[in-house]
Amino acid sequence: MRIAIASDHAGKELKSHIIDFLTLTDHVVLDYGVATDSVGSVDYPDYADIVASEVSNLRVDRGILICGTGIGMCIAANKFPGVRATLVYDEFTARMSRLHNDANVCCMGARTINHHRALDLIKLWLATEFEEGRHRTRLAKIDQLEKRIQGQHS
Repeated sequence: MRIAIASDHAGKELKSHIIDFLTLTDHVVLDYGVATDSVGSVDYPDYADIVASEVSNLRVDRGILICGTGIGMCIAANKFPGVRATLVYDEFTARMSRLHNDANVCCMGARTINHHRALDLIKLWLATEFEEGRHRTRLAKIDQLEKRIQGQHS
């Protein structure tokens, strides 16, 4: 699986731990985030833009975004067509976001979750398959909403 990952300044340490874990697996990791030696504040939408663009254009299979709470990254990433970003903070949200929503971007808060727990949740999120069935119909409705809204703004 090809995975794009990025963070703002608040998430750079957690991002580094996640990259270390993912590189031990069979995943290809593309790091688009803040350099670990960066000490200045950056704007999370800039990094959500990069990863969500990669997911939206199908250049990667999944994305991971980290900021202080994960909320800002999630809001920004969900502006992109075909992106289903989710805020993951426990096993239930990790599993259900994949099982029912086929989420393709996982957002996490570096200030709300410890590194060990974050890795456990990433493992679960990556391993959970989309359930299909009635959920495919619901995702198709989301796609239609997206197209209708884009049509209104073009």
